[in-house]
Amino acid sequence: MADNSDRLLGDEHPDTLTARGNLASSYLQAGRTGEAITIEERVVTDRERLLGEDHPDTLTARVNLASSYLQAGRTGEAITIEERVVTDFERLLGEDHPDTLATRGNLAGAYRQAGSTGEAITIEERVVTDRERLLGKEHPDTLTARATLDAARYTGKDTAG
Repeated sequence: MADNSDRLLGDEHPDTLTARGNLASSYLQAGRTGEAITIEERVVTDRERLLGEDHPDTLTARVNLASSYLQAGRTGEAITIEERVVTDFERLLGEDHPDTLATRGNLAGAYRQAGSTGEAITIEERVVTDRERLLGKEHPDTLTARATLDAARYTGKDTAG
Protein backbone atom coordinates (compact mmCIF):
# COMPACT_ATOMS: atom_id res chain seq x y z
CA MET A 1 0.00 0.00 0.00
CA ALA A 2 2.73 2.49 0.92
CA ASP A 3 4.60 1.62 -2.29
CA ASN A 4 1.46 2.30 -4.35
CA SER A 5 0.98 5.64 -2.61
CA ASP A 6 4.62 6.55 -3.25
CA ARG A 7 4.22 5.74 -6.93
CA LEU A 8 0.79 7.28 -7.47
CA LEU A 9 0.79 10.28 -5.15
CA GLY A 10 4.46 10.93 -4.51
CA ASP A 11 6.78 10.33 -1.61
CA GLU A 12 5.68 13.44 0.29
CA HIS A 13 1.90 13.32 -0.15
CA PRO A 14 0.00 13.26 3.17
CA ASP A 15 -1.81 10.06 2.13
CA THR A 16 1.56 8.40 1.45
CA LEU A 17 2.72 9.33 4.94
CA THR A 18 -0.52 7.98 6.39
CA ALA A 19 -0.07 4.74 4.43
CA ARG A 20 3.46 4.43 5.80
CA GLY A 21 2.18 5.00 9.32
CA ASN A 22 -0.44 2.30 8.79
CA LEU A 23 2.23 -0.09 7.52
CA ALA A 24 4.31 0.60 10.62
CA SER A 25 1.26 -0.13 12.78
CA SER A 26 0.79 -3.45 10.99
CA TYR A 27 4.44 -4.32 11.51
CA LEU A 28 4.10 -3.49 15.20
CA GLN A 29 1.01 -5.72 15.50
CA ALA A 30 2.95 -8.52 13.80
CA GLY A 31 5.81 -8.22 16.27
CA ARG A 32 8.12 -6.62 13.73
CA THR A 33 8.95 -3.76 16.07
CA GLY A 34 12.30 -2.81 14.56
CA GLU A 35 10.80 -2.38 11.11
CA ALA A 36 7.90 -0.40 12.57
CA ILE A 37 10.31 1.94 14.34
CA THR A 38 12.36 2.54 11.19
CA ILE A 39 9.22 3.53 9.28
CA GLU A 40 7.80 5.62 12.14
CA GLU A 41 11.05 7.55 12.56
CA ARG A 42 10.88 8.44 8.86
CA VAL A 43 7.19 9.41 9.14
CA VAL A 44 7.96 11.72 12.09
CA THR A 45 10.84 13.34 10.21
CA ASP A 46 8.75 13.78 7.06
CA ARG A 47 5.73 15.15 8.92
CA GLU A 48 7.90 17.64 10.84
CA ARG A 49 9.48 18.82 7.58
CA LEU A 50 6.28 18.95 5.52
CA LEU A 51 3.64 19.93 8.07
CA GLY A 52 5.61 21.49 10.92
CA GLU A 53 6.35 20.40 14.44
CA ASP A 54 2.98 21.51 15.84
CA HIS A 55 0.69 19.88 13.27
CA PRO A 56 -1.70 17.30 14.80
CA ASP A 57 -0.51 14.63 12.35
CA THR A 58 3.09 15.24 13.43
CA LEU A 59 2.12 14.91 17.09
CA THR A 60 0.23 11.69 16.35
CA ALA A 61 3.26 10.31 14.52
CA ARG A 62 5.39 11.06 17.60
CA VAL A 63 2.88 9.30 19.87
CA ASN A 64 3.01 6.23 17.61
CA LEU A 65 6.81 6.25 17.63
CA ALA A 66 6.88 6.51 21.43
CA SER A 67 4.52 3.53 21.66
CA SER A 68 6.84 1.48 19.47
CA TYR A 69 9.86 2.54 21.50
CA LEU A 70 8.05 1.32 24.62
CA GLN A 71 7.30 -2.01 23.01
CA ALA A 72 10.97 -2.31 22.01
CA GLY A 73 12.10 -1.57 25.58
CA ARG A 74 13.47 1.85 24.63
CA THR A 75 11.66 3.39 27.58
CA GLY A 76 13.86 6.45 28.04
CA GLU A 77 13.36 7.52 24.44
CA ALA A 78 9.62 6.93 24.73
CA ILE A 79 9.43 9.07 27.86
CA THR A 80 11.33 11.91 26.18
CA ILE A 81 8.88 11.90 23.27
CA GLU A 82 5.80 11.57 25.48
CA GLU A 83 6.91 14.46 27.71
CA ARG A 84 7.34 16.64 24.64
CA VAL A 85 3.99 15.62 23.17
CA VAL A 86 2.17 16.31 26.46
CA THR A 87 3.74 19.77 26.58
CA ASP A 88 2.82 20.40 22.94
CA PHE A 89 -0.77 19.22 23.39
CA GLU A 90 -1.19 21.36 26.52
CA ARG A 91 0.11 24.39 24.62
CA LEU A 92 -1.81 23.75 21.39
CA LEU A 93 -5.06 22.13 22.54
CA GLY A 94 -5.28 22.97 26.24
CA GLU A 95 -4.89 20.92 29.39
CA ASP A 96 -8.43 19.52 29.22
CA HIS A 97 -8.43 18.30 25.61
CA PRO A 98 -9.02 14.53 25.24
CA ASP A 99 -5.75 14.12 23.29
CA THR A 100 -3.86 15.87 26.07
CA LEU A 101 -5.40 13.59 28.70
CA ALA A 102 -4.72 10.47 26.65
CA THR A 103 -1.12 11.43 26.05
CA ARG A 104 -0.68 12.24 29.74
CA GLY A 105 -1.94 8.73 30.48
CA ASN A 106 0.56 7.33 27.95
CA LEU A 107 3.34 9.21 29.74
CA ALA A 108 2.25 7.70 33.05
CA GLY A 109 2.41 4.25 31.46
CA ALA A 110 5.93 4.92 30.19
CA TYR A 111 7.03 6.02 33.66
CA ARG A 112 5.48 2.91 35.13
CA GLN A 113 7.29 0.70 32.61
CA ALA A 114 10.53 2.49 33.50
CA GLY A 115 9.97 1.64 37.16
CA SER A 116 9.15 5.22 38.14
CA THR A 117 5.91 4.21 39.80
CA GLY A 118 5.66 7.31 41.99
CA GLU A 119 5.78 9.63 38.98
CA ALA A 120 3.31 7.40 37.14
CA ILE A 121 0.87 7.53 40.06
CA THR A 122 1.12 11.33 40.32
CA ILE A 123 0.34 11.77 36.63
CA GLU A 124 -2.41 9.15 36.63
CA GLU A 125 -4.08 10.78 39.68
CA ARG A 126 -4.29 13.99 37.68
CA VAL A 127 -5.73 12.12 34.68
CA VAL A 128 -8.42 10.56 36.88
CA THR A 129 -9.28 13.89 38.50
CA ASP A 130 -9.48 15.64 35.12
CA ARG A 131 -11.56 12.87 33.54
CA GLU A 132 -13.99 12.85 36.50
CA ARG A 133 -14.35 16.63 36.26
CA LEU A 134 -14.77 16.67 32.48
CA LEU A 135 -16.60 13.41 31.78
CA GLY A 136 -18.10 12.26 35.06
CA LYS A 137 -17.22 9.44 37.42
CA GLU A 138 -18.92 6.71 35.39
CA HIS A 139 -17.66 7.55 31.90
CA PRO A 140 -15.73 4.62 30.35
CA ASP A 141 -12.58 6.76 29.95
CA THR A 142 -12.76 7.73 33.63
CA LEU A 143 -13.23 4.13 34.69
CA THR A 144 -10.26 3.05 32.56
CA ALA A 145 -8.09 5.80 34.03
CA ARG A 146 -9.13 4.81 37.56
CA ALA A 147 -8.29 1.15 36.86
CA THR A 148 -4.90 2.16 35.50
CA LEU A 149 -4.26 4.25 38.61
CA ASP A 150 -5.28 1.35 40.86
CA ALA A 151 -2.91 -0.96 38.98
CA ALA A 152 -0.07 1.55 39.35
CA ARG A 153 -0.75 1.85 43.07
CA TYR A 154 -0.80 -1.94 43.42
CA THR A 155 2.49 -2.21 41.54
CA GLY A 156 3.94 0.53 43.71
CA LYS A 157 3.07 -1.47 46.83
CA ASP A 158 4.74 -4.55 45.36
CA THR A 159 7.97 -2.71 44.64
CA ALA A 160 7.98 -0.63 47.82
CA GLY A 161 7.92 -3.57 50.18
